[in-house]
Amino acid sequence: MPHSGGAVNRGLHKPQTAIQGIITTHRCLIIPVSGGYNLGVVESPMHLSGCSFVEAAAVQRRLAKLVEARGEVASPGFIAGVDVSVSGRTGKGCAAVAVLSFPGLKVVDAAVEAGPVEFPYIPGLLSFIELPLEFSAWKQLEIKPDLVIVDGHGIAHPRRLGIAAHFGLMVDVPVIGCAKSLLCGKYDQPGVKAGSSSPMVDGEEVIGVVLRTRDGVRPVFVSPGNHIGLEDAAGWVMKACSGYRLPEPLRQAHLMAGEANTGIINKLKRARR
Repeated sequence: MPHSGGAVNRGLHKPQTAIQGIITTHRCLIIPVSGGYNLGVVESPMHLSGCSFVEAAAVQRRLAKLVEARGEVASPGFIAGVDVSVSGRTGKGCAAVAVLSFPGLKVVDAAVEAGPVEFPYIPGLLSFIELPLEFSAWKQLEIKPDLVIVDGHGIAHPRRLGIAAHFGLMVDVPVIGCAKSLLCGKYDQPGVKAGSSSPMVDGEEVIGVVLRTRDGVRPVFVSPGNHIGLEDAAGWVMKACSGYRLPEPLRQAHLMAGEANTGIINKLKRARR
């Protein structure tokens, strides 16, 4: 049975006004639920492999109106990391969700989902490639986390709907985007010590923070995905670190996704012999 531990402060969350209509995305129908923020997903034979950039960007702009970049997480019992490894050689992707205890940061649950990647890679449209696999892995979990860290951007996105924000609209927990590189905006380098940060700014809007998670290593790019504010998001990324550049839940998901993808490649090699 799904289990959740810890406390999440939802006092700052107000019901969102749902966008009317059904928005189709790659292999999914995303159906806004009237009066709430959670989105139902059902399998569909429809594909958007031929969808134009303009059409996909319009979907993002509409869904971005549902994102709430505010809220606090009090004391999560479980924190998850979500990552995808895509192989250009096989045309397949492997999504992994790793659930870790907190504060122990030990893996207590995990799920991996592999499948074909048919939507072309276009900067800013990562969720159209990876989200179906990520959500399929999420549905397999026995332990539902109280907080999720996704590899990718949240609102630090040209249309304010990076993959972490998109994922955050589909799960009933706070989500943080933690990316390895900048997608939009500008920033000054933070200090060299762990915990140093500087704002990511797009125009006059602060959309995230550039956070040094380990002394002297490259920073990560943190932004709210959904139901969490920027300051809290950066704080939890630091608390979830264990001596590496990536927070431990995300690092574990990254390792699992990579191992699963390597296994698929090796299996294909053996089959060709």
